[in-house]
Amino acid sequence: MKLTRLVRAAAVGALAVFGAPLAHAADKSVVVAYQTDALPSSVAIANGEFEKATGFKIDFRRFNSGAEIFAAIASGDVQIGYVGSSPYAAATSRGLDVKAFYLASISGTDEALVVRNGSGINSLADPLIKSLGLTEKDVQVFAIPQPDIVAGYNRGDLDGGFVWDPALTELKKNGKVIITSKEVAEKGAPTFSAWVATAAFAKANPDFLTTFSGVISKYQTSFVKEPERWGPDSDNAKLLAKLLGGKPEDQAAALKNLNLLPIDVQVSDAWLGGGESSGLAKILKDTAVFLKDQKKITDVLPSYAAFVTPDAVAALKKAGS
Repeated sequence: MKLTRLVRAAAVGALAVFGAPLAHAADKSVVVAYQTDALPSSVAIANGEFEKATGFKIDFRRFNSGAEIFAAIASGDVQIGYVGSSPYAAATSRGLDVKAFYLASISGTDEALVVRNGSGINSLADPLIKSLGLTEKDVQVFAIPQPDIVAGYNRGDLDGGFVWDPALTELKKNGKVIITSKEVAEKGAPTFSAWVATAAFAKANPDFLTTFSGVISKYQTSFVKEPERWGPDSDNAKLLAKLLGGKPEDQAAALKNLNLLPIDVQVSDAWLGGGESSGLAKILKDTAVFLKDQKKITDVLPSYAAFVTPDAVAALKKAGS
């Protein structure tokens, strides 16, 4: 059996909620971290609607990974960030006090394990580690930034990568998808990406988080209900390409891979709601257990409910009812 080298990159609210700038907020500012994933709400970064709606001066900064974002949050440079569940579980397990306030997407086809043509990997059984009695001592597994994954993959140094766009599109040009995050979730290991805020910022600025969430929800709703506005020739696709790179048609295609949740689902116990019964908190704990088994972290907390809040989406749901 060939040992492989695989890598892991790690409803519209009421106008009063998000349609007008928050009062007395002109002197306020916040640093928000985002990544290169194609999201409907990224259009609001490109066209300035987040700033217009909230009344805050927002410094949007682009990062290559959730781990980099959490490092910036820990240093105090960033207050809000868009991250995936694995680095989120790692950061909170190490004591970083942040709260997920909006689910950007859940396990879908926007993340996938892609293997290089000629790698000798032809099925899911070929790259499995634990189920074949192997450990990380037998297979080289790296956690590196997506640009480095693409470069190593194209050189032939890496046989595959579990990545998202734009790296996903690049790797697929000379490879094939073995499994997606959606299929992994169906096997009992769901993942998600979320917007998180530091606990201090969330406590001091609840209205900002509600308004910020309202903008995200507005664009997600448009994507679902107005598909004609999100095609490869649309202004939205062109704005995404300008902000994130790539071609408009690539961005339009990537959006179709997302698995989005409306706010009435997000606020339920299955996700952000429920306190100790929060589905999101349970996923974080399960992920932390896995990371500890892989010796990526040293401790698993008794509960991760403190790192999840339904307040922003609950306020949106109430305003829209």
